Amino acid sequence: VQLQASGGGLVQPGGSLRLSCAISGLALEKNNIGWFRQAPGKQRERVSCTSSDDGSAYYADSVKGRFAISRDNAKNTVYLQMSSLKPEDAAVYYCAADLVCVLGVMGQGSDYWGQGTQVTVSS
Repeated sequence: VQLQASGGGLVQPGGSLRLSCAISGLALEKNNIGWFRQAPGKQRERVSCTSSDDGSAYYADSVKGRFAISRDNAKNTVYLQMSSLKPEDAAVYYCAADLVCVLGVMGQGSDYWGQGTQVTVSS
């Protein structure tokens, strides 16, 4: 199983980015996929996940209304559309597969992780 995260970069506050997580080695339609982030000196935190179990999505309170997760099963890719970005959104973003994502709950652990993509929000 391989996950390839991409789409990070430098953006000004209020700007937008779309992250992509291309997945190989497992069937996306049968797996829950999530995004995590970790800023320097901080613990990794849950951002969002999309559930194949019940079709639901989870968002951390800090990103609700600004981020949107979506999946393209045909392309085996999950996206994280990030809008109205704030400096506190700056972090390395990781995608992960085969995690708990059901009934609005997102687990912390996963056996499969991508390499991370850096998001910098600065003027």
